[in-house]
Amino acid sequence: MKVAIDSSVLVGLINPCDLWRDKAIALRRALLDHEAELYYFDCVVAESISVVVGRLKEKGFLADVEVLFDQLSIRMPVTSITWILPDVPHLYPEIINLIRSSTGALNFHDALIVLTCREREIPAIASFDADFDQVTWLRRLTAPDDVVS
Repeated sequence: MKVAIDSSVLVGLINPCDLWRDKAIALRRALLDHEAELYYFDCVVAESISVVVGRLKEKGFLADVEVLFDQLSIRMPVTSITWILPDVPHLYPEIINLIRSSTGALNFHDALIVLTCREREIPAIASFDADFDQVTWLRRLTAPDDVVS
């Protein structure tokens, strides 16, 4: 099974203080146990890094930023990232239409992720973001039980 990883899950995986950490780890473990093919899109990695660095900075944990980058390079070497931002020019009109049809519930990156999943035949996304539920053909996985069923 092909599964895209959303930033809500990735932030939980790379930030030891994240609210979703335990759920993110359990979900990833279940996906790997079921031999899912995981996709880490470049826009998700960029957003996740920005979120985690921002949160660490807010809490005064700037020394932990170095640990974050060490974890990222181990967990996600650059060769494991799927580069989708070059697809934006040809997907742009569809991205805008998807944002409109969701009445703004999906942001630009979410719409790009959804359309990339469609184009690459990725039927599922690991995410704690319920906005993805508006997309009927993309299955949102939030817990290990979702992977099994």
